Amino acid sequence: MNKYELALVVSAKVEDEVREAVVEKAKNYITRYNGTITEVEEWGKKKLAYEIQKMHEGFYYFIQFEADAACPAEVERHVRIMDNVLRYLVVRKDA
Repeated sequence: MNKYELALVVSAKVEDEVREAVVEKAKNYITRYNGTITEVEEWGKKKLAYEIQKMHEGFYYFIQFEADAACPAEVERHVRIMDNVLRYLVVRKDA
């Protein structure tokens, strides 16, 4: 099992319940493809480096997980089409 991190930037214009649902949905995709979530960090609302979809702020989340090599591609495939996700990135963490 490899260690990965999913970085999510969620729209700041949605309500708290919707934002939490987006993060839960991303976590469900990880567990659906045999991943194990080890930690979830919420960095809160931050200013974006540049404007995305006419927004200047977003909520940042970092989800660390362990999974086999096929899981990150499947997670990205689903997160790519999720509403209210401005940006995402899955990276492999070296030991």
